[in-house]
Amino acid sequence: MPPRSPTETCRRKRRLAALIPLLLAFLLAGAEPAGAADFVDSAGRRVLLPELVERVMPASPTAEVLVYVLAPHKLAGASREARRGVAAGRRVPVLGWRPGMGPASMAATARRLRADLIIDAGLVTPERATFADQVQQLSGVPYILVEDSFARMPSMLRGIGAVLGVAERARHLGRYAEDTINVMRGRLLIQGPATRPHVYYGRRSDGLETALPGSAEGETIDQAGAINVAGALGRGHLAAIAPAQLYDWDPEVIIAERRSFYDALRRGRTWRGLAAVRQKRVYLAPAYPFGWIDDPPGVNRLIGLHWLSALFYPDENQEDLRAATCEFYDLFYGIKLTNAQIEAMVRAAGVPPPETARGGTEPIIGPGSMPLSPLPPLPSTTPPSSSTPATPPLPATPTTPAAPGTDTTPPATSSTAPLSPVTPSAPVPPVPPTPSAAASTCTLPGANSPLNVPSPTSPLTETPGRPQGRRGPTPAPGNPGGLSQ
Repeated sequence: MPPRSPTETCRRKRRLAALIPLLLAFLLAGAEPAGAADFVDSAGRRVLLPELVERVMPASPTAEVLVYVLAPHKLAGASREARRGVAAGRRVPVLGWRPGMGPASMAATARRLRADLIIDAGLVTPERATFADQVQQLSGVPYILVEDSFARMPSMLRGIGAVLGVAERARHLGRYAEDTINVMRGRLLIQGPATRPHVYYGRRSDGLETALPGSAEGETIDQAGAINVAGALGRGHLAAIAPAQLYDWDPEVIIAERRSFYDALRRGRTWRGLAAVRQKRVYLAPAYPFGWIDDPPGVNRLIGLHWLSALFYPDENQEDLRAATCEFYDLFYGIKLTNAQIEAMVRAAGVPPPETARGGTEPIIGPGSMPLSPLPPLPSTTPPSSSTPATPPLPATPTTPAAPGTDTTPPATSSTAPLSPVTPSAPVPPVPPTPSAAASTCTLPGANSPLNVPSPTSPLTETPGRPQGRRGPTPAPGNPGGLSQ
């Protein structure tokens, strides 16, 4: 082989030098998992998502409800209220959110759960974005923040649904949210300020904490067009008041978060002089499995708009709340309520009996005289991409009623605090539904979704008699991670 000329050798070296950057670029590109994509969250943070998201850790109760209604089978851990939403047979750790802990605890929990993704929902602030960055750096798990105000709720459902691989279900639920919000806004356009009721929302067991206008906990009342009497105290947070302050406001309507306050308003001597008590306009906010006003302030509040609209403006509202409740629980939670369960929820919420609502005609919900029973198990469905047999249904979970006037509410917890240590729970053996329970399933007009929304992967079989409240204050700006005030 003849020796190369110096000119040819120089050319070969130049060609090799030109190929080195291309080779490095190829190798770097190969290091990124196929299908991985950037996601820009509500804080403007660019987060690289994994190719496949199968295990999601919610960073707050609000985020838990979001995942719960979209893809409950992907919850890597869940609160006791939401555990029935995950697939049957799985060992699902029980999660709790505690105040006063930093990003290291959140990161440690994410690693223990082997989470693919951390999702947080709520008010987006620079402090919470910093907290998310810290957790992501410590855990190595992508952490996204989403704003879940009513204005952003439809797009939030669609966006997170795409991330979780349930885009079709998310599209339908987003449309439901959009229609609900638009209908409410249309009704409010015809309401003058003089016709809007003055409302007090009493939180805690004594009712002496309230949500101010502009706060996440008070947004449902804001959107329903009522005048929040606590507006004089400011905006955007929770406030404690004295009994004299409530007498000074003397609201037309009082909504109780907890049954203990509701019972005290109706039976105690302390509040007899209030106009709302004298006129019997005192109501208990439903809270199964999540609250209708907050608890937490997530997508669960959509049914609260239907309720408050009927409560505040009964003359203009021709909607049947029982049918709306039946539809919402079926679409969002995968729960088919019995007639008795609907009555148990709406009776203290101020919804008139079916005969009264329809002017003395036949009840619209059929036989509802049977005693309240646990929810009947529902047949499971499989994930959209799976051809495996259906999962057996979960059993109902009976609860023991508390003594009258007893406040069974657990201590308040922060809605965005890091998680406490996880506790594995054993899978629950399946049981078939009884004929009587199945026969009492709600068959209200409109209960079957015209939207044909795909159901969650597994059924939910909670019991509506759960203790009232798992609420906690939303962290104020400047308090990342839900630290104690």
